[in-house]
Amino acid sequence: MLDVQQIREEYPILGRTVEDKPLVYLDTAATSQTPRCVVEAIDEMYYRHKANVHRGVHTLSQEATDLVELTREKVRAFINAGSTEEVIFTRGTTESINLVASSLGDMLYNGDEIILTVMEHHSNIVPWQLVQRRKRVKLCVVPISERGEVDLEAYEDLFSDNTRFVALCHVSNVLGTVNPVKEMIEIAHRHAVPVLVDGAQAAPHTAVDVQALDCDFYAFSSHKMYGPVGVGVLYGKRHWLNTMSPYQGGGEMIGHVTFERTTFAALPFKFEAGTPDYVGIAALGAAIDYITGIGIERIEAHEHALLEAATTGLMTIDGMRIYGEAPGKSAVVSFLVGGHNSYDMGVLLDKLGFAVRTGHHCAQPLMARYGVDGMVRASFGVYNTLDEVQRFVEAVRRVATLLG
Repeated sequence: MLDVQQIREEYPILGRTVEDKPLVYLDTAATSQTPRCVVEAIDEMYYRHKANVHRGVHTLSQEATDLVELTREKVRAFINAGSTEEVIFTRGTTESINLVASSLGDMLYNGDEIILTVMEHHSNIVPWQLVQRRKRVKLCVVPISERGEVDLEAYEDLFSDNTRFVALCHVSNVLGTVNPVKEMIEIAHRHAVPVLVDGAQAAPHTAVDVQALDCDFYAFSSHKMYGPVGVGVLYGKRHWLNTMSPYQGGGEMIGHVTFERTTFAALPFKFEAGTPDYVGIAALGAAIDYITGIGIERIEAHEHALLEAATTGLMTIDGMRIYGEAPGKSAVVSFLVGGHNSYDMGVLLDKLGFAVRTGHHCAQPLMARYGVDGMVRASFGVYNTLDEVQRFVEAVRRVATLLG
């Protein structure tokens, strides 16, 4: 078992109050809080190692470069990539997906088809719609059951001679559903179709092995895994990264430039134009150390216990409807009570000190699937406690009563 009280000491923000009530932070799926060790890594970079990376021969530049490349190796090990050449730093999951959509989009033709699921975050829908504007490709959408599980038979039936790509989330940010991505990747590969996995909601909560999954691309964000904002990762198989054109042009991603012709740098720098957020990247390395130090399996088990307690407690409230009932789901619970508006519930819960997410959660097609405008979402992290869960359940009960 985790010593959660000791863990909480690393998060000063959890000691503050909201509306004179102790803060209970239940919005980790949107952005996790950041432990002292990560903030200290940021300070260390600014105070001792700040210099542009990959470009200078002086000591500070070499130190900063070494710290960035050390983080690249930590990421490689964290997701079990085959090589650091397959690890690209971006500004977040959104940019990682846009990078793939933009670069691979240039290789598509009118009439080609891309398969998505109805539970995708907007960040894994809109980039493909932008491709659709340029190339008039078709987006094919996999339906889900009432419990929030993908229809695998319907998924396989969507493949045709025109299918060129699959993009799907590992874990739904709304439902908590853990998709059978390995099986879905196997199906796609039988049709010679590459797959991108949006791992933003998976990487902080469960072990990820990109080689075992055999995915072609995997994207995730630092700010959801106890790291700084503004840093993300794109894993890509070397074959695809070598095939794709750069997403952006500029400094550092070039081999040689003349006004007549430019050659590009080797992987992974081919896709890292301009000065990176090397301070944030180094701090991501500290966040990975933090997660591995605790143990991702222990984190997952702790969060599962919180989810079970929350689900059991919430279901005792009259009119409760929880969305997402797939077995083995991640530590996210989205719900509505009776006919109460999610925003109204969120405002009142905030008055009681509970930070939850309300609205469509950047998943409007999924809301339409369930016939609602929004939901209340509580999502858990390593720092949450069973006592917080119990108090949250009673707060929801109280708010539902106040709303009548």
